[in-house]
Amino acid sequence: MLTIVHFSDIHLGQDHRGDAGERARRRAEQVMAYVEALPGPVDAVLVTGDLADNGLPAEYRDVAKALTSRYPVLLCPGNHDTREPYREVLLGEEPSGGPVNRLHALPGADVLMLDSSIPGRHDGLLDEETLGWLDRALAEGPADRPALVAFHHPPVTLHLPYVDPIRQFGEERLAEVLGRHPRVRALLCGHAHTAAATVFAGLPLLVAPGVVSTVPLPFEGRAEIIFDQPPVIAFHLLDDDGRLTTHYRVVAPA
Repeated sequence: MLTIVHFSDIHLGQDHRGDAGERARRRAEQVMAYVEALPGPVDAVLVTGDLADNGLPAEYRDVAKALTSRYPVLLCPGNHDTREPYREVLLGEEPSGGPVNRLHALPGADVLMLDSSIPGRHDGLLDEETLGWLDRALAEGPADRPALVAFHHPPVTLHLPYVDPIRQFGEERLAEVLGRHPRVRALLCGHAHTAAATVFAGLPLLVAPGVVSTVPLPFEGRAEIIFDQPPVIAFHLLDDDGRLTTHYRVVAPA
């Protein structure tokens, strides 16, 4: 059984309420304290983007500290992230503006973390370099080895007016690549600041809750962004038959 903890959108730095990021930092630490206290076993912690709020080097140093874990931590950029300091601070690499894509071989499955960010914009796109990398990485792995594909922007409408205009576009290109690789079991993303589940290209698309805030549906009658609800995380369980089950947990203050 492969067990992955999944959350998204910690936005460390000057957060949306202008409190110099203290609130965002406290919420990220609250989530990580919960994860670290789990008896386990957990195979990885997966965070699907918007790690920093302004993409600054100092914010990524805070991200590295906040996400310190006894488990492997798998990351990808979001629209609030900046590739050059992300790559330099979090990955220890030379600054580069190219997409940040990574393959992580976990026990029993590959997890492919893709960069759906577009520098200078808030909507998302998997560019040709990223899609080519995904196609090759999936083809190179054994056909019977399950794979999970993760990125920041959901490639579908979620019926959230605050999020849908800045979702991932050009999604038909992603669907074409996925159609060539039946070993992919599910897609994991963030960006929406709400837990959601739907289907894309015949696969489960599981949207992680946001840590820093929650985005409600229009008929809930709330503000566009809610700050007073506790953070939520997802547990993805991939069994030996390749079936994925997801559970969600509210992380209340200690």
